[in-house]
Amino acid sequence: MSTATPDTTAESEQDGELKRSITGRLLFFYTLGDVLGSGIYVLIGLVAAAVGGAFWIAFALGVTVAAITGAAYAELVTKYPRAAGASLYVNKAFGSRPLTFLITVSFLAASMAASGSLAVGFASYFDTLWSGPPALLISLVFVALLVVVNFIGITESVWMNMLMTFVEVGGLLIVLIIGIVFIGQGDADFGVLTQVDTSGDYSSPALAVLAGISFSFFAMTGFENTANVAEETIDPYKAFPRSLVGGMIVAGVVYVLVSMAAALTVPTETLANSDAALLEVVEAGILPISTSFMSTLFSVIALIAITNTTLVTIVTQPRVLYGMAREDVVPGVFAKVHPTRRSPWVGLIFSGVVVGSLLVIGTLVTEAGGGIDLVGRLATVTVVLLLAIYALVIVACLKLRGQDEDQPFYRANTPLLFVGLVGNVAILFFTVYDDPHSLIWCAGLLGVGFVLFLAEYLFGSKGTGSRTPDLDSSATEV
Repeated sequence: MSTATPDTTAESEQDGELKRSITGRLLFFYTLGDVLGSGIYVLIGLVAAAVGGAFWIAFALGVTVAAITGAAYAELVTKYPRAAGASLYVNKAFGSRPLTFLITVSFLAASMAASGSLAVGFASYFDTLWSGPPALLISLVFVALLVVVNFIGITESVWMNMLMTFVEVGGLLIVLIIGIVFIGQGDADFGVLTQVDTSGDYSSPALAVLAGISFSFFAMTGFENTANVAEETIDPYKAFPRSLVGGMIVAGVVYVLVSMAAALTVPTETLANSDAALLEVVEAGILPISTSFMSTLFSVIALIAITNTTLVTIVTQPRVLYGMAREDVVPGVFAKVHPTRRSPWVGLIFSGVVVGSLLVIGTLVTEAGGGIDLVGRLATVTVVLLLAIYALVIVACLKLRGQDEDQPFYRANTPLLFVGLVGNVAILFFTVYDDPHSLIWCAGLLGVGFVLFLAEYLFGSKGTGSRTPDLDSSATEV
């Protein structure tokens, strides 16, 4: 990346524009906090069940594919530092409004499904501390509070994210310390780290590891949310490559070390049969601290981790709507920004209502005997939709080479992009093959977006000035 970068810190904020206030350091913790979110706390058991003691390999390979995809995002966001992320990049690369709209709806559906899954998970952990209020009420209040935090402002949201990141990293450090103490006692069997289970649903080591990557990929997502705060970042040309790719690398190292610590200290079968596998590590009694105290502490940390991840998904949703409204892809009302808080409030309210509706409908279906695991189903839907988006973003990155390169920008390694493309497609096909019913849920969520499509098609004012000007055409452009 060129060292000559334009000064974006002094840009004025006009009506209808977002506030540029996120520094590179805040952006790093924003990425790290989202990736090191609730996934590692709740999904590690599924990965262990699929792979065996060597499940750390699945996390290592999964985060490698995700980091390569993050490099594609870093290149594109430095060329087009605007809100909307993947939707904007696909629109730039292919110039197809239907395709762009499909990507927009797919990303929103994935983000909203993730928010719903996380809100249900929050209610489950909350129940371990206080079993009084109904789970649906806890989930709805949880989402509403995060909507309020988001409305107050992006700076406050990112600072809150950074503080919660320290807490959730602290929880993972507890697991690492337990692993180190266990190794120091001389009881660790390192042979466990090479064991791949082929006696279950997957008959070969390759399929078992691929299944583990598929199950773990929900924990790898989140970095794409970083691109959607591009218009609110100070000097995105410098901040994004370091913060986005750096955050992914740090998260990957932590994931691998935590996975190894868990595999060494607790039998794989115990991890596989637990809904809170890391809690099993804490409750193993290795540290000379009250198990009851540690269990309560870790439950609180898990709640904070879920809150952190959900906050970022809710931050992202209205900004995707905001960015694509300015590109005339969704109704222009979503481009409205609150005059004092500088928040995209219309999109924020819409997102909160949709996530709340998902929670209500999902709860009613479950209570009516629908026979679904709402958390797992929504997590799978999230992964399927995001993998398809990731693959298309890499294609867009390659297609846009040589275009809009008059400003300094980061260039991702081309051979690695092809590796990332193959990796995303392989994981996508396996996930759909392993759980074909996920496509029905994906289709249902995408169908909701058809209402927005009709609204923009019938009533939208195309090409009437809602589009963001080119980056080099205005000194006040964000």
